[in-house]
Amino acid sequence: QVQLVESGGGLVQAGGSLRLSCAASRSIFSINVLGWYRQAPGKQRELVATITSASSTNYADSVKGRFTISRDNAKNTVDLQMNTLKPEDTAVYYCHARAPAATYWGQGTQVTVSS
Repeated sequence: QVQLVESGGGLVQAGGSLRLSCAASRSIFSINVLGWYRQAPGKQRELVATITSASSTNYADSVKGRFTISRDNAKNTVDLQMNTLKPEDTAVYYCHARAPAATYWGQGTQVTVSS
């Protein structure tokens, strides 16, 4: 079992930055893929970014060049640095972990970008 707890969400003006952090309850060393997803009101949950155990990253086209995902195996955290935020980035952001035998989700953190 892995519990994931997100933090760092909030209200920011367009063009601003936020850094989300996800803390895992145990070592993430063996977790194959860590990622961030988001869900806006009335929309399906969508992939934002993922990072593998080899630190290979993948981003949604809508956030490429603006967001950066990173993981710290020593601290058991995965972060999402979000720059040049846009109103369309407004959503609940969820941390996700894909281990060999199971997947886990955090409870989500709200990000609101005002125009």
